[in-house]
Amino acid sequence: MILKTVENMQTVDTVLDLIGNTPLLKVKHLDTGKCELFLKLECQNPGGSIKDRIALSMIAAAEKEGKIKKGGTLVEATAGNTGLGLALVAAQKGYKLILVIPDKMSQEKISHLRALGAQIINTRSDVEKGHPEYYQDMAERIAKETPNAYFINQFANPANPAAHEESTAPEIWEQMEHRVDAVVCGVGSGGTLTGFGRFFSRVSPGTEMVLADPAGSVLADYVKTGKLGKAGSWYVEGIGEDFIPSVADMALVKKAYTITDAESFTAVRELLKKEGVLAGSSTGTLLAAALKYCRESKTAKRVVTVVGDSGNKYLSKMFNDYWMADQGFIKRTEFGDLRDLVGRPCSAGSVVSVKPGDALVTAFLRMRMYEYSQLPVMEDGRVVGLLDESDILLAVHKDVSNYRKPVKEHMTHNLVTVQPSTSLEEITTILNKDLVGLLNCDGKFYGLITRVDLLNHLRRSLA
Repeated sequence: MILKTVENMQTVDTVLDLIGNTPLLKVKHLDTGKCELFLKLECQNPGGSIKDRIALSMIAAAEKEGKIKKGGTLVEATAGNTGLGLALVAAQKGYKLILVIPDKMSQEKISHLRALGAQIINTRSDVEKGHPEYYQDMAERIAKETPNAYFINQFANPANPAAHEESTAPEIWEQMEHRVDAVVCGVGSGGTLTGFGRFFSRVSPGTEMVLADPAGSVLADYVKTGKLGKAGSWYVEGIGEDFIPSVADMALVKKAYTITDAESFTAVRELLKKEGVLAGSSTGTLLAAALKYCRESKTAKRVVTVVGDSGNKYLSKMFNDYWMADQGFIKRTEFGDLRDLVGRPCSAGSVVSVKPGDALVTAFLRMRMYEYSQLPVMEDGRVVGLLDESDILLAVHKDVSNYRKPVKEHMTHNLVTVQPSTSLEEITTILNKDLVGLLNCDGKFYGLITRVDLLNHLRRSLA
């Protein structure tokens, strides 16, 4: 079926004209109980997320109010997507942009921001409001110290919820043919919740606003108890808070769900498999909550939630099985021996290696691609040597043409072989000597054990 013909496809003057008017998708292959569940595909905005809307709204409002001068600098604290929206709009309008970002943000987001010309300042994600390295406090301080700068402050900016009250929510209302029983959303800055809630309270007072909140955030408990607890930590990006943003009208929320990281990541991976939608981590939280709401409902309802951003920014995280396993979200088979330390078993075809005849430059590029500092040298299924960064450096520091030399001339032959029954104390002693453990099992190479493998194993044991 052809969805668009050449005749009804629009032509626009600027990429900013493509913000908004995103499609609505009915869920067909997930268990929604008696309800119908619809997804507002905000990932279809040109910057890849719902935050394009508020970025355009907040900058336009500041321009109208004379708060931004030509050639000025915008400063904001962001979990990533607001930054991407601001970077897109700032680049089109000729503003400089400084973004303060917590250190848990995906590398894809950071690379995207830098490609748009934004200046990135990373800060800690493990500190609370009031700490000098807390990202919002740092951004406000930088704005005050920077000449001709304007602090966007999405958490207290009225143009944030206005963007959703005036555009996103009305779009949903029309797309749903004026029949919406519940809307499930999260709170990062609070703009989506407040904008949606204000609009639907006017046009459809019976529509329930449902909060989806990551475990560790204080917001769901506040809705349930009226008290602010102590925040924990979570992996989901973009939603959840350790305080109540001033633009967030929590009184609009009728029901709240606390969703764990594991539930979020499982849901968003299932969304891709079943519905073909590649969505970000916060969508997993919203979807998990929406599915719970739908399955609990004893009557048929029409429910809407939001795909807040695209999953292409998270391919190195929850869509990566190894990352999921390293964080404990995918359970590996446990053996009770050193095999539990190996994150990339050879039997799974996941060991990155080189051959003795490969050039050193090939080995170096492979190390950089996979972010490894050493590689096993394999021939006929056997490990015949080990090559690390220091071996390459020794070979090329005086003569760069040695990059063309074969790996076998510079690899280490002195291998330390361990068995599954080798103790943690023994492998720790080996690693403390700057060596790598070569694990053999049943006479075959099983995998390398590095310091990172041991640290990951100990961290999982702590959890």
